[in-house]
Amino acid sequence: MTQTKQTARSKRIYWIGAVVLVVLVFFIARSLTRQRLPVRVATVTREDLTSVLSTNGKVEPLNTWEAHSPITGQVTSVLVTEGESVPAGKLLMTLDDTDAKAQLATATSSLKGAEANLKMLEQGGTQEELQSLKNDTSHARTEQQNAISGLATVERLQKSGAASEAEVLAAQQRLSNANRTLTELSQRKTARYSSTEIERAEALVADARAGYAAAKKNLQECQVISPYAGTVYSLSSTRTEFVEQGKLLLQVADLSDLQVRAYFDEPEIGRLQAGQSARITWDAKPGREWKGEIVRLPSNVILYGTRNVGEAIVSIDQDEGDLLPNTNVTVAIQIAKLSNVLVIPREALRTEKGQNYVYRLKGDYLVKTPITVSAITLTKVAVSSGLNEKDVVALSTFEGQTPPENVPVKAVP
Repeated sequence: MTQTKQTARSKRIYWIGAVVLVVLVFFIARSLTRQRLPVRVATVTREDLTSVLSTNGKVEPLNTWEAHSPITGQVTSVLVTEGESVPAGKLLMTLDDTDAKAQLATATSSLKGAEANLKMLEQGGTQEELQSLKNDTSHARTEQQNAISGLATVERLQKSGAASEAEVLAAQQRLSNANRTLTELSQRKTARYSSTEIERAEALVADARAGYAAAKKNLQECQVISPYAGTVYSLSSTRTEFVEQGKLLLQVADLSDLQVRAYFDEPEIGRLQAGQSARITWDAKPGREWKGEIVRLPSNVILYGTRNVGEAIVSIDQDEGDLLPNTNVTVAIQIAKLSNVLVIPREALRTEKGQNYVYRLKGDYLVKTPITVSAITLTKVAVSSGLNEKDVVALSTFEGQTPPENVPVKAVP
C-alpha cells in the first residue's frame, strides 16, 4: 500500500515537473519571439537594369516664323485658317497701310533733303552760291592780269624816268591785293565747309536712309507673306481687329521638324549627356510615343515656377506630324543601361552625408553596410560594390523606422 502511494506520488511529481517545464519553455520562447523586431527584407539579385530620368517639357518648332504687326492699325483681311498648310510666298493677312504709306513718303522726303544738303556741302555751296563764286573768281583773275600788266608798264616807265617810285609801289600793291583776293576765292571753293560740318551732314544722310528703309519695310510687312512652306499653327488676330505695333499676328512652322525643351531639376543636370536617347509621351495620345535624343545640354540654371531647372533640347523623330507645338509632354531620358548587375529595391537604399549604405541581415542582426551605387531607377538600385548576390537587406520595419543594429530581428518577406 505504501509502495503504491509512493509510485502515485512520483507520477504526480513527474507530471507537475513536465507541466512546469512546458510552461517555462512556452514563456521563454514567447519572450524571445517578442524581443525580435519584425523587418521587411529583400534578396539581392542579378538583373539587367535601365536607368531612366523623367521630367516635363514643351514641344516647339525647330524653325518657326512669327509675324508681328509693323504698325498700329487695323487688320483688313485674314486669308488663312489655323492649322492650314501654306506654300512659300502665300499672302496670309493684310493690314491697313495708309499710315505706312504716309510714313514712307515722309522718310523719302527727309532722305532727299539730307542727300541734297550733303551734296551742297561737298561741292562748296548751292548752285547760286557757286555761280557767284565763279563770277567773282573770273573778275579776280582779270584784275590780277591787269595788275601784272600795269606793274610792268610802270616799271618800264620808271627806268626812263617817266614814273616815280611811288607809282611803282602802288602798282605792286594792286597786284598783291589781286593775288590775295584770288587766293581767298580759291579757298572758299575748296574749304568753305569744315570736315565736322560734312561729317554731320553724312550722319544725317545715314539716319535718313535708315528711316527710309524702316518705313519701306513696314509698308511691305503690311502684306503678311509666308517666307517658307509650313503650317499656320497659331492665328492670333482676326479681320477688322485693331492691333498695336509689335502684336503677334500668326505663327508658321514646319511641323515635321520639332524639338522638345525639357526641364531638368538642378541636381539631375550632371547625369545628362548629349546623345542620350529619349522617349516622349503626350497625354492627349495615350499609348503613342516618340523617340529622340539630347542634342543640347543645359547652359545655365533658371527659375521655372518653384523649381531651379536646366533647359535641355531634345530632338524628335516624327514622321506623321501628329505632335503639335506648345504641347506639354513627358520626357524620359535613358541615363544608363546595365547588364547582369546586382540589384536591390530602392526602398533599401539609405544615404547619410553623401555615403550610400544598406542594412544587411547577418544571422539575426542587421549590419550597416556601405555600398557603391552605379545607377538608380524609380524602383531599383544597381550596386557595384558592397554586396553579394543572395545577400538579404532590410527594407523597413512595419512602423517605418530605421532598424537598429543591436536588436535581434525577424525577417518578414
